[in-house]
Amino acid sequence: MITPASSLSTLGWRASGPADLNTASPSRRSAFSSGAATRLPSMSSRGPMLPGLFSNVSGSLDDRGICQCSVYLPDTTFPVQKVEKLEIIAQTLSQKFESELSKVTLYMKTVELYEQKIQNLTIRLEFMEKTSGSYTELDFQLLKMEIIEMEKLITQLKSTLGESNVIVEQLYVEIKNLTLIVNDMESMDTNNILAIRRQIVYLQNQLKACEEHSNKTTEVPYFPPGSCAHGGILNVSQPYNIQLNWRGFSYKYGAWGRDYSPLTPVKDLYWVAPLNPDARYLEYYRLYNSYDDLLLHKNPREYRVAFGEGSGTIVYKNFMYFNYYGSREIAKLDLNTNTIVLRKALPNAVYGNRFSYAGVAWQDMDFSVDENGLWVIYSTEASTGNIVISKLNETSLDVLNTWQTKQYKPSVSSAFIICGVLYATRTLNTRKEEIFYAYDTKTGQESQISIIVDKMLETVQSINYNPSDQKLYVYNDGYLIRHDLTFKSMLQ
Repeated sequence: MITPASSLSTLGWRASGPADLNTASPSRRSAFSSGAATRLPSMSSRGPMLPGLFSNVSGSLDDRGICQCSVYLPDTTFPVQKVEKLEIIAQTLSQKFESELSKVTLYMKTVELYEQKIQNLTIRLEFMEKTSGSYTELDFQLLKMEIIEMEKLITQLKSTLGESNVIVEQLYVEIKNLTLIVNDMESMDTNNILAIRRQIVYLQNQLKACEEHSNKTTEVPYFPPGSCAHGGILNVSQPYNIQLNWRGFSYKYGAWGRDYSPLTPVKDLYWVAPLNPDARYLEYYRLYNSYDDLLLHKNPREYRVAFGEGSGTIVYKNFMYFNYYGSREIAKLDLNTNTIVLRKALPNAVYGNRFSYAGVAWQDMDFSVDENGLWVIYSTEASTGNIVISKLNETSLDVLNTWQTKQYKPSVSSAFIICGVLYATRTLNTRKEEIFYAYDTKTGQESQISIIVDKMLETVQSINYNPSDQKLYVYNDGYLIRHDLTFKSMLQ
């Protein structure tokens, strides 16, 4: 082993010849067993000794007869570690160079792409300058967005490639020129841009006013039962599914509701009158003395009627009114005794399923009750199928007054009366009805309205209004449904 030290190493051999190579004291002499001049091999730290690389040196014998000589070795060995470090640095620089080269290639492709975009923008700007047609602020905004996007890229390229890149500098100048041109054109467009901006400001103010109005807490006006000091229906609530009618799902047609007795408005008497499956014959009905009894099917009073027809039944002051079977007669039934106390023909009314409601057969007469009393909705041949409204005397069944409308009855799905105003519905789809028509008997005016009413099933067979609780009682494919009503004030 040769030890670099910038000093002399001591080498020694015995008299019989070279035997050991030892590192001794830091003297400048090497000991040999014989000879005054010795030829030493030149040694290398890597590989075997090369032949012919020898040197002659002078030596001397000490007191013990040992030959001593001095050999000077180099300061260092071959710099292996430095070479390896240089190789690592070279490899790292090569990788960085490849990465930067790929970035430059990508940037040059992007520059070519944006050169084409600038050409396209220039063509569009020239067209906008030459044409006399109108253009909107949106055109300018789109141009500005594209220019800003290119400007960001050019700025990034400048910082990456350096200020000396001629192509990047040229693109940067062209983009700045495009920005100035677009701003000048926008400032000169006093006809279109200013008009559009005024319209936008107006719409924004309208939207703000609408939002402020919607955020205000508006109290729903209250009108006590029996009051008509309102402006008509404002809204109809979601349907409340009470239950399936007591006879079952096959009895899809019929009517139900709550008795209205102005003298005893708090009295509860609920009635359910499903028709037979033929959708014509009213044979049985039930009475319940409370809403809880209705829900729980408790204490029902069930009666048989042999002569009712259609789903237009109503109960008013403990009497049931319906169309007598196969005739134009009105029947008045006393619920206390289940006996017909009066029958009277309705003048000129059609019957026998003539001009019935859409989707509901045998409803030639539809009875209704409101705050003013008993009504009947029907048609005559003279009205050519349009709805006719008559106010009845509930005691004698005489017609007190009659109004003829212009609304065709077979195009209506159902109807009811509130405060002397007829409301007619029509089917929108299998889940929605629309109150679309109103006729005011006080003024003789009719109007088109739109109040959407959700329903549970497809067909509405009847709708009855009760002034005691201001609710609608709907018979919907055999199910008993109820809606709450909201009325608007007179000023709305």
